[in-house]
Amino acid sequence: MLTDYLWLFATAGGAFLLGCALMYAVTKQKPLPPALKEAQERKIKKEYGRSSEDGTR
Repeated sequence: MLTDYLWLFATAGGAFLLGCALMYAVTKQKPLPPALKEAQERKIKKEYGRSSEDGTR
C-alpha cells in the first residue's frame, strides 16, 4: 500500500519538476537582438537559396 503511494509521488513529482524546469527555461529565454535576427535571416535565405539551386533539400 505504501509503495503505491511512493510510486505515485515519484511519477507525479517527476512530471511536476520537469514542468517547472521547462516553465523556468521558457520564461528566462531572451529574444534575439535585431542585428542578430537580421544576420540569422540572411544566413537562412542564403542557405535555402543555395540548396534550391543544387536541387537538394
